[in-house]
Amino acid sequence: MAIKNLHLVCNAHIDPVWLWEWEEGAAAAISTFRTAADLCEQFDTFIFNHNEAILYKWVEEYEPDLFERIQKLVRQKKWHIMGGWFLQPDCNMPSGESFVRQILVGQKYFQSKFGVQPTTAINFDPFGHTRGLVQILAKSGYDSYLFCRPGPESFALPAEDILWEGFDGSKILCIRATSHYNSQLGQAQQKIKNWIQENSEKSPGMVLWGVGNHGGGPSKKDLQDIANLIREEKELSVFHSTPEAYVNDLAAKKEKLPLYANDLNPWAVGCYTSMHRIKQTHRRLENEYFLTEKMTAMASLMGFMSYPREQLAEALADLLTGEFHDILPGSSIQPVEKTSLRLIDHGLEILSRIKARAFFALSSGQTPGAENEIPVLIYNPHPFPVTGVFECEFQMVLENRTGTFTDVHVHQKDKMLPSQVEQERSNLNMDWRKRVVFHGTLQPGQMNRFDCQLELKQHKPEIMLKRMNDKIVFKTNDIDFVINTQTGFVDKYEIHGFNYLHENAFRPIVMQDSPDSWGESVKSFRELAGEFTLMSSEEVRLFAGLSSRTIDPVHIIEDGDVRSVIEVALKYNHSVIWQRYKLPKQGSEVEIEIRVLWNEKDKMLKFSVPTRLQNEEYVGQVAYGFHRLPMNGDEAVAQKWVAVASPEHDLALTCINDSIYGSDYKDGELRLSLLRSPAYSALPIGDREIIPQDRYIPRMDQGEHLYRFWFNAGQLKDRMEAVDREALVKNEKPVVLSFFPSGEGKSPKPSALLSDSVVQITAIKLAEDGDDLIVRLFEPSGRKRTTTLSIPSLSWTREITLNAFEIKTLRIDRQTGEMVFVDLLENEC
Repeated sequence: MAIKNLHLVCNAHIDPVWLWEWEEGAAAAISTFRTAADLCEQFDTFIFNHNEAILYKWVEEYEPDLFERIQKLVRQKKWHIMGGWFLQPDCNMPSGESFVRQILVGQKYFQSKFGVQPTTAINFDPFGHTRGLVQILAKSGYDSYLFCRPGPESFALPAEDILWEGFDGSKILCIRATSHYNSQLGQAQQKIKNWIQENSEKSPGMVLWGVGNHGGGPSKKDLQDIANLIREEKELSVFHSTPEAYVNDLAAKKEKLPLYANDLNPWAVGCYTSMHRIKQTHRRLENEYFLTEKMTAMASLMGFMSYPREQLAEALADLLTGEFHDILPGSSIQPVEKTSLRLIDHGLEILSRIKARAFFALSSGQTPGAENEIPVLIYNPHPFPVTGVFECEFQMVLENRTGTFTDVHVHQKDKMLPSQVEQERSNLNMDWRKRVVFHGTLQPGQMNRFDCQLELKQHKPEIMLKRMNDKIVFKTNDIDFVINTQTGFVDKYEIHGFNYLHENAFRPIVMQDSPDSWGESVKSFRELAGEFTLMSSEEVRLFAGLSSRTIDPVHIIEDGDVRSVIEVALKYNHSVIWQRYKLPKQGSEVEIEIRVLWNEKDKMLKFSVPTRLQNEEYVGQVAYGFHRLPMNGDEAVAQKWVAVASPEHDLALTCINDSIYGSDYKDGELRLSLLRSPAYSALPIGDREIIPQDRYIPRMDQGEHLYRFWFNAGQLKDRMEAVDREALVKNEKPVVLSFFPSGEGKSPKPSALLSDSVVQITAIKLAEDGDDLIVRLFEPSGRKRTTTLSIPSLSWTREITLNAFEIKTLRIDRQTGEMVFVDLLENEC
C-alpha cells in the first residue's frame, strides 16, 4: 500500500472576547503563545500555527521579549503564521470592502513584522461564509480557504475538499475540517487515531489539534503522545505540518474536485439578528469609515488637508475588531456587548472629527450667504448625481415668541425647490429652531449649495391630507398608497397601476423564540406568538406622555410640498411601536420608520410585507454580489437590501435597510427580522435547561430601537440595476450642514465621476505604501459593462470594462497620472 500523508496542524483557537472580556483574551493569548514557543524550542519537528494579527499585536505590546522569540521561530519555520487576517470576523454580515480590509490590514502587519504572506485563509469558527469571499480571496493572493462551520451534520457539501466558485467566476480550493479545530487537553493522540479510523481512504489528510476556545494550544503530553503515534504508525506518513503544506499536497487532485457555486450557510441563524444595537452601530461605523475615507482622500489629493493616515487606521482597527465572530453576531456576554459598543463609538468619534475637517476643507470657495439667507451645504461623496429628500436643522438668529410661524423656502441658485418645515428634534415651544425638508438633486463628487429664505406667516400651513371612511388615501402621479385606520397597516401600495402588496402590509409580528443566543438548533422562526395592534386613544395619550389631549392611534403629523408623514401607535404585551410612513410627493420610494420599545423575553420581532408578485425569486445583497435566498421560510442573511423579483410580471419590489441582516420569505410574504431577545451566551446542551431557573437572567435588546426601511418597486431590470446604488446612498449618506462659508479659498473640483448608472466606487483611499491614489470599482448587477472614470483634479479619464460582479482596483500616480491595475493588497496585477 502506498504511503499516505497525514498533516497535523497544531493551533490554539483564541477568541479575543466571548465568555470573557478582552483583557482576559489578551492574557490567554500571551500565555498560550509563551507555552507554544517553549514547546517549539523543545521539540525538533513540532510546528505551531496561528493567525489573527490582533493577538500578535497584544503579545508585541505586552510581552515584547516573547514576540521576538516568535519572530525567530518563524524564521526557523517552527512557528507558522497562518490565515493572515486581522482576526476571524463574522463571514456574512460585513460588507465586501470590510472583508478586503480584514485581509489588507492583517497581511500588511504580518509582512512587516514577520516577512510572510499566508496563502491559505483561515476562518475556523465563524457561523457560515458568504460566496462573495471567493473573489476577495483570489484577488488577495490566496489559493485556498479552510473552515469548520457549518459542519456535515447541518450542511451538505459534495465533498469536504471542493473548488469554491465566486460570483465573478473566480475559484479557490476550499477545505472543510470536519473534525473541528481543537482537541481536549491530553487527548490529541486519540483525536488523530479516531480520524485515521474514520478516514482510511482519504489521502492526503489533515487533522487540526490543540486546546482552543480559551487558548491552551499544545501540551508536552500531547506532543509526546503524538511522537509515539508517529513512530508506531506504519500505514501513514504522519507529521507536523501547516495548512499551506496540505494544500500543496492536495494540488494534484485540485482539478478533479467538485465545483461548488453557492454560499456556505446556514449555521446559527439567530445570529443574523441577535444584539441589534451591535449590528446597528457596526453598520454606522462601517458606513462612516468608507465615506470619511473617500472625503479625506480627495480633499488631500486636491491639497485642502493632509491625509489623516494614523487616525483612519485607528478607526479602522475599531471597525475590524467589532466584526469579530462573537461580537457582530451577538453571541458574547453582556459586558462584551457594552465594551464593544464603546469600541465602535470610539471609532465613530474619531471619524466625526476627521469628517468635519474634510467637510470644512471641501467647502472652500463657497460664497458668503446673502443677507437674510441661511446656507445649507451638502457634500455628495458618490461619483453620480443623487436625487432625493434631504433634511437639515439650523438656528434662526432671533427667537420668535409672537405666536406666528416662520416658514422656510429653499432654492438652489435661481431655482425654488419643494420644501417644508417639520418638527425639529428639540422641544422648545417657540419658533426658533427650524428643521427644513426639501427635494433636490446633488451633483456628483462635490459640495452642493442650497440657500434658505425665511418668511413670517400667521400660522403653520394646514395639513391637507385627510382621513376618509376609515382610510388615509395618499395619491400622486406615481403612487397610490392606502393606510387602513382600523388596523394601522397598509392595504395598497400601487405604482403606475400595479398593486404590489396584499392588505395588512407593514405589520409587526411577534414570533416564538428561545433563550438560545445563536439559534443553533433551528433554521427558521415561523411560530407566531402574537401581533401588534392599535392602541386606544387613551393609551396613545399615556404612552406618548400627553397631558392636555388625546389623539387617534393613526394620525397625520406632517404634510407639505415634499411629503406626508403618518404616525401609527401599536402595542403588544409589554411592548410598544411608533411606526411612521413617510410618503413622497415625487417618486415612488416610501420610507418607513419604526421606533420599538421592547420588553419581551425569548421572542423575535418581525415586520411582515405580503406581496402580490408571482413566480418570484427572493434575492439579497451579500459581500460584493447578490444572492438567491431561501423561499421556504428559513432564516436568510443579507446586507443593505433584499428584493422580491418576478420575471413573470417583469417587476420587482426592493427594500433597503440601515441596520438589519436577517429575514425570511415564504408564500409571497417577506418578513424582515428586527430583533430577538434571547439570553446572553446561552446555548442548548443536551436536554438541560438552556438558562438557570433559579434567578433573573437578563435578555438582549430590551428597550428602545429605531429602524428605517425604504421600499420601492418598478420594472425588474430598472429596479435591480438601481437598488445597489440606492442602498449605498442610504447608508453612506451625503453630509449635510448649515454653514456660513467665508467666501475665501479656491473651490475644489469634483472628486470622481462615473459615466454609467450602475457601476460603483466602493473605495477611494491613498495607497498603503505611499501617496498614490487607490480607486476600487465594482459591477453590482451581474452584467458586463463599460464605464468612464474621471478624476477632474488630476485631469485624468479612462474607459474601464468590468465583467459581471467584478471588483477592479486602480492605482494612479498623482504626479504623472500613470495607472496600473492592482490586486486587493495593492500589488500590481
